[in-house]
This record gives sequence, C-alpha cells and structure tokens, in this order.
Amino acid sequence: MRRTVFSAVIVSMLLGVIPVQAQGAEPGPIIAREILFGNPDKASLRISPDGAKISYRAPRDGVMNVWVGPADDPDAAVCVTDDRLRGIRIYFWAYTSEHIIYLQDVGGDENWQVHAVHVASREDRNLTPFEEIVGPDGEPMTGPDGKKLKPRAEIQEVSHKFRNEILIGLNNRNPQHHDIHRLNILTGDMELVQKNDQFMGFQTDDDYRIRYAMKMTPDGGSELFTPEGDEWKSFDQIPMEDMMTTGPVGFDKTGQVLYMIDSRGRDTAALTAIDLQAGHKKVLFADPRADVSRIMIHPTERTIEAAASEYMRVNWKILDTSVQPDLDYLKTVADGDMDVIGRSLDDKTWAVQFVMDNGPVRYYLYDRSAKRARFLFTNRKELEGLTLSRMHPVSIEARDGLNLICYLTLPYWTDPDQDGRPQQALPMVLWVHGGPWARDSWGYDPFHQWLSNRGYAVLSVNYRGSTGLGKQFTNAGNLEWAGKMHDDLIDAVHWAIETKIADKNSVAISGGSYGGYATLVGLTFTPDVFACGVDLVGPSNLQTLLETIPPYWAPALTLFTSRVGDHRTEEGRKFLASRSPLTYVDRISKPLLIGQGANDPRVKQSESDQIVKAMQEKNIPVTYVLYPDEGHGFGRPENALSFSAVAELFLAEHLGGRCEPIGDDFKGSSITVPTGAEQIPTLKDALAG
Repeated sequence: MRRTVFSAVIVSMLLGVIPVQAQGAEPGPIIAREILFGNPDKASLRISPDGAKISYRAPRDGVMNVWVGPADDPDAAVCVTDDRLRGIRIYFWAYTSEHIIYLQDVGGDENWQVHAVHVASREDRNLTPFEEIVGPDGEPMTGPDGKKLKPRAEIQEVSHKFRNEILIGLNNRNPQHHDIHRLNILTGDMELVQKNDQFMGFQTDDDYRIRYAMKMTPDGGSELFTPEGDEWKSFDQIPMEDMMTTGPVGFDKTGQVLYMIDSRGRDTAALTAIDLQAGHKKVLFADPRADVSRIMIHPTERTIEAAASEYMRVNWKILDTSVQPDLDYLKTVADGDMDVIGRSLDDKTWAVQFVMDNGPVRYYLYDRSAKRARFLFTNRKELEGLTLSRMHPVSIEARDGLNLICYLTLPYWTDPDQDGRPQQALPMVLWVHGGPWARDSWGYDPFHQWLSNRGYAVLSVNYRGSTGLGKQFTNAGNLEWAGKMHDDLIDAVHWAIETKIADKNSVAISGGSYGGYATLVGLTFTPDVFACGVDLVGPSNLQTLLETIPPYWAPALTLFTSRVGDHRTEEGRKFLASRSPLTYVDRISKPLLIGQGANDPRVKQSESDQIVKAMQEKNIPVTYVLYPDEGHGFGRPENALSFSAVAELFLAEHLGGRCEPIGDDFKGSSITVPTGAEQIPTLKDALAG
C-alpha cells in the first residue's frame, strides 16, 4: 500500500528536515550526505617497496588524486598525480619505489589505460595510449552499435624481481582476448609474451613466465593448460560446481609450489598447496562454515603466513608462527576487523587498516622490530566525532531451511540497548548487493549509515548465489534469478516484519547491478511486499543483458549461461523472459526510481531505457535519472551525492523518513532526469537551479 506524505514533505522542506516519530531517545542529528558520500579525506593507504614512503588517495580541487610523503612524516605528503575529472580509484607502487602505477578510464567505460607517474618529477606517462582495436584487415573494429571498440588494459603480474617492468593484458588486437605483454614503465616499450586467441586468462609467476592458461568448458566449468613449446597440455579441470570457488592464487619463491583456493571434494573452499614435482596436495587452512577469502603472503619468500575466512566476521588463522607476535599485538591496537594492506620488501614495515561498523577506517604504520603501530589517519575525519549506528550480523532461515547470513542496521536511538531490536517497528530499506557472485560483509557501510540516520531499518541479505559461504550455497542460486534467490529476500523481509523490526506497509527495496535487478523483480514479481523501489544500473531483460556483455567477457560466456540462462536457445530465451522484469512491467504499481550511467559496459543504458519506455507506454509513472559521464555505478562523488539526494527525497515521500534538503548537492554533477522529475517533490525546482 502506497503511503502518501506529499503535504508533510513540502511543509517540512521549508523547515529544513522531515521529522520522524521519536522512539526511545530523541533522534540524532542529520548527518549531511556530503560527509557520507563526498570524497574521503584520505583513503587507500600504500607503502613503497623500500619502506621509505607512504601514499594515499585524497582530493585535490575536489578530485581524488594520489599523494606521496615520507613514511616518518605523512603530513609532508604532496600530490603527485593530476587527474581533474573522474578521480583515481586504482593504483599501486612500482617496485622502483619511485613510480606510482594507476589505471584510468573515460566516463566509467572500464576501458582502462595504464599510467606511470614518477614521484619526484611528477611526470605522467600513459603506457597504453591505444584508442582503437585494429582488426586483421588493418581497420578499426566496431561494435553492434557502430561505435569504435576501445581496448582495455589489465594488470597481469607485478614482480619485485623486475623493478622496471610489469606484465599486462591488452586486447588491442582481438576485443575478446587479452594478449600478455611485458611493459617497461620507464620507456613505455612493450614486448609480446603470449598471443591469445582462445583463453579466458593466464596464471603467471614472479619470473614473468606463463604457467597456466584457463579456458571455459561448455558446461560452465574450466580447464587448465600448461605450455609445452607451441602446444598446450591439459593440466587440470575445475567442474562447473566448483568454478566460483576454485582457482590458483600464486606460487612460492621456487615456483614449484602452487597455492590454490579449492572447493573440489569439499563444500567450503580451502587454501591448498600443491607440490608440482611430487604431485602432493596439502590443505593449509579450511573453515567448515566459509570459504578462504584472504591470504597474507611474505613479500619476497612468497610463503603464506596467514589466511582468513568470513562467515559473519573476518576470522584470521595464523599459518606461520613468525607472524604470531605481530598479529597478536595488532589485535590490541584498535577495534574492528584488521587487515595488512601493504608491506615493505624487507618486511620491517606494514601498512594496516581497521574496519569497524560505527566509525571510519583507521590506518596505521606498524614497525615490526619495535612492535609498535603508529596511527596515521582515518578515511573520513568528520565521522570521528559522530554517533553512528551499529551493524548486527543475523542469521535468517529461508523457507527451505537454507541459512542466510544478513546484516541489520537500526537508527541507534531506536535501539537503546543495542540488541538489534527497535522499540517499535520501523520503515525499512532492503538493500540488495550486486554481483550476484559477491557478498555483503560486516563493517562501515555508507548506505546503511545514511538510511539508518534518516530513520530506517536497513537489512542486507546474503541470498543464495552469494559467494564466500561454500559452493553449495553459491550453486543454490544457479538458474534462480527471480526464483529462489528472490524468495530469500522475501523471507528476510517477512522475518523483519515478524520480529517487529519492519513496518509491513513501509518496506522499500533497493540496490545496484543485480541489486537493481532484484528491485525490478520486487516491484513486478512481488509488488504487494514493497512500498517503493530504487534501482541502480539494474538489468530489466536478461536476454538483452546477455546479448550485450562486453566483448572481453565472451570467453566466460558459459559461466553466465549455466547460472543465469542460455540466450542462444529458444528454450533458454523463453526461460530468461520468464525471469525478466520487463515481461511483467504491467504489474508495477508502486513508485520506482531508476539511476543509470550512459557508459555502463556491463548493464547497458538500454536496459533502463526499455523498461522506462514500457512503463510510459502503459502510463505507469517512473522517475529516471541518467548520468552521461558514468558507467556501472557512480564514480564521481558529485554524481553519487546528487543521486543520493534524489533517492532520499523519494524514500521520504513513500516511507516517511527524515530528509536533508537538496541544497548544493547537484553542484558539479552531470545529473539529468529524462522523465518523472515531477514525481518527486522539489526535484524539478532543484534541477532548474
């Protein structure tokens, strides 16, 4: 049932915020969206291989760039990159300790180019400046839309043995396959290491040798091959049911021990070591409840010293007693989940971060000799003095008995004893993760903090098909898009209603990518459950989704067809239509907000365009927000901020939560609203300036 609060919204806008009914203590102050979704102050700490310098991403003139400073004087850091538009998101140190390597695309198209910046001179060299893919006829290749295809570079291997060189993959010859090149970061010279016209990917070692190649099998599994001269010899096979939970992760120093995350013969993926000469396999660590998801490896010896799994929280297992004192000490430094995110080559200095649920990320430098961690900074200083809500891990049983690991956040003032139960039922947002082969985790989440601060309960569900919780759980999602995967979401909503966490008449569904798809499914397959929905870059038609995947995903096509449905057969197309929200657009009866990036290479703009058009043809109202300079998600903080402002107005209108006025949150954004601005109070006026 739609809850109309239009008059209250307008009146409250004039006063600045929308009030919500106090429950227990008085509601806390509204946290500005700028604090939650604007640029972080400092993030992505790294340490140079020689241990002398640190680096981090921070804004310069409002755009995220890389800053470098002495490890013993971080306040002396200076900006060494000069991005003025999109911001740098992916970077690392070269083993020269004098260069920063970063990747950049254009407008979110994910066609990455590799850049090297000399830290001292700040000279920036684009190492892969290719703008077109040249076909066998010598002409630029074009896609189905007639536009020129652009190449995409990927980092293949970075080894301390070759300070001036890295291995990259580059598809500037064949859009579906990446050739492997040896790239000199000082000169830009490239040497072809492996031409590729058949493989999905390669495993290389610290000596920059091709050790294995991987190819998908028709049933959705994969086969590993080893090079023998000009031929390839089959080495191993990974069955379809293990494909999402099994794969090589690297070699030891000798190159004769292969480390793998492997679920074959078991449910949860274990960390294993295979002696390639003797053929022996040893299990180093396994958790019966969750897959091994992280490893801690020595920077030069390449021995695995610790591994972690994640059931509800991250759990580290020490495998090398030499790091026991270090990890024991680091447990005492700060609350939250600890991760070693960088190490100097001499292993004397570590970069460490602590993630907590009710505060910003905390970064430290750890001196192993002194057994002392020195605090550097948090990623969002303005959060430090604020009271934030806690995230509660909960286990919910699905209708068929499957255990769903979920995360619940409540406005802190509604839960004074912090037991994860509000004093009375709240409006709730079901926030669905993307992937779907990914997972939700415990820790600080800007969406959970934003929505709980506005008065909503927020629930995130690891529905079947999510990864990290064993192959049976992941495979339970095969061919269950809009089926049992959606049943899990509905079961979680029913649990929240039955436990008096959620008001059954005030539940919204929202998410990005698969989460956006789930939103559309929620409003078409189960429209009576939800009061409204917010879809970010979600596919509406599974057939057209699979027909328009990026060309470099083509080698992995059977992974999608075996788990989503096969668009290449008549039977498969009928099945995909039966699981596509577009097929049931006439069932939409609740308000819908859609956000899309025009350059999205994964979920094309046409996915949003076609459902908006279908709704318009049936006179069903919808608000469509489109960003011409974004891709699969909103990378520019100005755009993320503007969309959150629109979504906040939308949710306040239909769930009745608090709302911060738009104010200047459209400044610098490329936001456009092709249709439906009139559906959201004050939006048209804000767009008009």
